[in-house]
Order: sequence, then structure tokens, then C-alpha cells
Amino acid sequence: MNTFFDYNNEQVANLPLHLRKYIVEQEYDKYTSVNHAVWRYVMRQNYSYLKNVAYYPYIPGLKKAGLTIEKIPSLQEINDALSEIGWGAATVDGFIPPAAFMEFQAYRVLVIAADIRQLEHIEYTSAPDIIHESAGHAPIISDAKYNQYLSYLGKMGTKALFSSKDYELYESIRALSILKEMANVDQADLANAEALVLHNQQNLGAPSEMALLSRLQWWSVEYGLIGDIDHPKIYGAGLLSSIGESASCMQPEVKKIPYTIDALQYGYDITKEQPQLFVTPTFQNLIDVLQQFENSMAFRLGGLESVLKAIECKNICTATFSSGVQVSGVFSKVHKDQHQQIKYINTMGPTTLCFNDQLLDGHGPDYHAAGFGAPVGQLLNISKKLEDCTKEDLNQLGLVLDATVQLNYENGIQVNGTLIGVTFKEDKLILITFKNCSVTDTDGNSYFEPSWGNYDMAIGNTIISVFNGIADKIIFEDQLYVSTQRTYQQNYTTKDLKYQDLFQQIRNYREQGIQDDSLSIIWENLQKEFSDDWLGALEILELADVNPHYTALANEIRAYLNAQMKKHSKYNKLIHDGLSIIDSKLKFE
Repeated sequence: MNTFFDYNNEQVANLPLHLRKYIVEQEYDKYTSVNHAVWRYVMRQNYSYLKNVAYYPYIPGLKKAGLTIEKIPSLQEINDALSEIGWGAATVDGFIPPAAFMEFQAYRVLVIAADIRQLEHIEYTSAPDIIHESAGHAPIISDAKYNQYLSYLGKMGTKALFSSKDYELYESIRALSILKEMANVDQADLANAEALVLHNQQNLGAPSEMALLSRLQWWSVEYGLIGDIDHPKIYGAGLLSSIGESASCMQPEVKKIPYTIDALQYGYDITKEQPQLFVTPTFQNLIDVLQQFENSMAFRLGGLESVLKAIECKNICTATFSSGVQVSGVFSKVHKDQHQQIKYINTMGPTTLCFNDQLLDGHGPDYHAAGFGAPVGQLLNISKKLEDCTKEDLNQLGLVLDATVQLNYENGIQVNGTLIGVTFKEDKLILITFKNCSVTDTDGNSYFEPSWGNYDMAIGNTIISVFNGIADKIIFEDQLYVSTQRTYQQNYTTKDLKYQDLFQQIRNYREQGIQDDSLSIIWENLQKEFSDDWLGALEILELADVNPHYTALANEIRAYLNAQMKKHSKYNKLIHDGLSIIDSKLKFE
């Protein structure tokens, strides 16, 4: 297991083991001088545009999050700043599953991709990167209502049930995002990956709770607008971190829709610009809409439909009985009575029994390694619920230790065995243990046989809640899925290293206030060896333009950049926007 860094941040330190496995070391030294130049260019462009359209004051927001325009932030700097508002941050390897992403938010930890987009994708990348996560999410997190919403959204994400198809889509999107960041990627591989994402999107079936919740997150946290419908401001991180889409999104052809629960009806394509955006009047409205969604979730409703969703999940889920006992495992089957109500439920593989999210002694995954089953319903001809019976009530019913008893349920389940234990919690009977036990029904089905060992029968008239994951979070470290496919790490050629060295020389000149003729030498080497460059030229021009000694050099570079725009149309907007900032003498404050 990797070394865990908590950055002296309480929120990060409190993360459970099953989330810590997603965390990777930032490895700050791996960022090259070109990476820092990409960050600086994007941040300068963001400030130039977003200072007028972003919801929050841009520079103050950056400072509150431990960020600057000049360089890629370190996780320590971000954590030091976020700790002031009770949040933390951790770096991960690209996309992580939505359930894990949401749970980090529930623990008030911002997930930040460790990688940064390549120069070739400076305007937009479909892969998570440190620009999107830190410059997009972090600066607004100091808003109390907004971070309240983020945490609330995360808590709902820890409860939301997903489908097995959700993970197929997640894996295909992750694979596509990795391919798109690769240098010289095989176009056939890229086309196949895009086709697979499209196929998975079109074959999801009815969207799961997690899929629906992800839509709410997408249309708010990632691509949300706030304020007046006709003159909104940007707060979504996907827009704040995209120097292309942050401008294009305000165009009339991008439809603006009031943010309501109806946003659930709109799917999204993570690889493309969005055809419509949603405008919330306030962050409180985001909370109100999420409350509406919460009331429809399985953890609030329980019942047969919720258990069926858990079976489709094919991952660990928890069913809470009306007595309060919680069964956590991979649900495999639900048996129904003639009224289409739950009669018996089964899990397969390691299962745990808990109460109030704490493991019951002796009922861990090793003990229930082969799965678990329990009846659900009311005993026949008994008015009182079994879960409400006291020890005296049990005695009157003949349910005494070492006695052989038979329990008959209204739904036809029959339990025969020798009673050897009862478990109460908070005045509720939650568990009865039998030996030599058989469980059958009036239709002749067998659910448990004496040869299987003792039978621990969970008690409950109904299933009142079903949610994703295990009740006691500290039990399983591997309860959430981790992709085996890692993000692409570029191997630098000798020429790449020379290019990086020139950018480092430019940074040294700028930061150290050097006044010699080295700027001309850097420009000469850049022009001679890297004829397609535009970013290095802009950085040198920025320095030369304010120094009368370099007037001739500045003119030469301007002529070069104008020629680059004619030669490479893909550079037009990038160079034009860079020149605009230089010419405006914009103050970054």
C-alpha cells in the first residue's frame, strides 16, 4: 500500500481506508517548466475573462484555496488554505468511480487529479487534470452555502445505488480520456474507444440513482451557472477551467434553462461541449433540488424496488430492517410473496451484520463468508411485531433458550430449530440464533438447512432502507472498485527536455529579474530548434515588451507570432488571446 500523506489536514487524516487507496502522491517535482507554463497561460486567460463572468472574485478565490496564477500549486499549499474552512484535498490518478468521488466530498475532501493537461490540449481536456480540479473547484469552495451543498451531495453519493452498467461506462470514459492525453495516439484505437463510450451511453437502460445524481452534479458543480437567467455568472468547474468553453458557453446558441429537479432528464457527454446549461438563482436552490431527489432514493424508501436495485448493483450494498439491523453484502436474490412483497432476501459472499453502522460482535465477513439470508415480514397470528417483543413476550411465545421452536410467517416462511441466542439493541429484537435449523416455505422451497451450521435470523417486518456500500465503513478496505488502467505518463525525448530547459530559462529570467541579453539568446535557440512553438514566444514577448532595450526583439517576436497564426490555424485563438493580455497590460490582482 502506498504511503498515505494527510498534509497535516484533519479532513484528509479522517479518510477511511477504502478511500485512501485511490490517493496517489502528487510528485510535485515531476511537473516540467512547460507544465508550469501551461498552468500560467490558462490561469492568465481565465483571469482575463473570468474576472467579469465568474461568480466569485477570481484572485481572492484563488488565494483562499492556496493557488496562484504563476505556478502549479502543491497539495500542501492547497491543504493549508482549505483547512481554514474545514476542507482538505487529495490527489488521485485520473477519473475515479462516481461513488468514491462523492464519498470524498462527504468527508469534505476535494479530489484533485495529479496530472496536468499537455500543451496540445491547453484549451480543453476531457481527462481530469489539476487545472480543472484545483482552479475550477477550489476557489469557490470558501462560499459557505456552496461547500454545504458539495458536502451534502457527497453524502447522497455514498448512499446512491449504481448499476453494473454504470461501471462499464465509467471504465470506457476513463480509457477514452487516457487515450486523448496520449502523444501520437493510434487513431483507430481512439475511434474504437469513442465508439465504446457511445455504445455504453446508449445502452445504460434506466439510469441508476448514481447516474441521476451524477447528472445533478454535472449540471451544477461541473457546468453550473448562477444568477439571473439572462445574465448568469459561471460557478461550474468544468467551465471555469476551460478557456474555450468558458467563453463559448455564454453564446445564445447554448440554451440556458432554470435549474430544477428536471435537470435529471438531461444526460451529458463528457467529451463534448454542452448544448445547454442550467442556471440556479442561488446555491440554496441547489440544496433544495437535492432534497427533492433525496426523498426518491432507495435509502429513504426501502422496499422491494430498492432491493432489486441493490441486486442490479452487483456490489456491496446495505439493507436496513425495520428493527435497525443492517445486512451488508452483495445481494443476489429476493423472494416475493403473493402480494409482491419481500419474503426472503439473500446475499452471496462475505456479508456483515451491523446496527447503527457498527459491526455486531461475531458477525463480520469471515463468519458470514458464504453469504446470508433472512425472512422479512410479520409472524402469523401474532399482533405484535417480533422486533418489538421483549424477553417476557418471547417467553410467552415459547421462544426460550434451548427450546425447539417453530416460527410461521404470514408470507409462508417457516423456521424450525433450537433457539440458542437472542440479540437486542435499543429495545429492539434484531437477531435470533438457532441450531439444527431449517427454513422453508409453504411452496416447498428450502432457504436454510441444518448442515449449514447455526442460523442467525435477522428480524424485521420490512426493509426500510437500502443504500450503496457497507454499513460499518472500517470493515472492508476493498469495498469500492479501483481501475487497473493507469493514466498515461509521457516519456520525454531529448528534444522535449531541451524545450523544457528553454522554458525554465524564461521562468528564471522572469522570477529573478535578470537584465542581461540572455533573453535574446533564449529566443534565438527557441526559434532555431522549435519552429512550431507559440507559448514560449508569448512568454518571451511578455518580458521583452516592457523593456525598451528589447524593442527590436519584441517586434521580431510579434512578426513571428503573426506568421504562426497564418501557418497554423489551430494556434489562432491561443496566440490572439495571449497577445491581448500582453497588449492590455492587465494587472493580475
